[in-house]
Amino acid sequence: MRPRETEAGLNADGAIVCDHRRVRPTILIVDDHAAFRASASALLRAAGFDVVGEAADGRTAVIEAERLRPDVVLLDIRLPGQDGFEVAHLLAASASPPAVVLISSREAATYGARIGESPAKGFITKRELSGETLAAVVG
Repeated sequence: MRPRETEAGLNADGAIVCDHRRVRPTILIVDDHAAFRASASALLRAAGFDVVGEAADGRTAVIEAERLRPDVVLLDIRLPGQDGFEVAHLLAASASPPAVVLISSREAATYGARIGESPAKGFITKRELSGETLAAVVG
């Protein structure tokens, strides 16, 4: 795991402050297809994100999120066992919840109101995934 880039200084009160514009957001990618995880990882690293881990199912995603403490979990909705909606709720209930962004090869309309009812920050179709899109959703 590479160190995160930060730039610190002192504010007028002498307190240490951090320039968050230089911090590389950490990402955990959760998808049951290894080829998608590899391509998403390469794409997001090229866009300046720090991919710290991957998981192929919901159970492993929760364990890895607890262990790695990523800023963002890119979470496929259709997973073996628990679906992404269930996993999003488990992650939201954790002590240090990451921002969750749901992804799917299907359009948002397929899932109806479930996306809006989930604790996720947003939804991106897999074909629209880019560093810019992810950054816009995470805000």
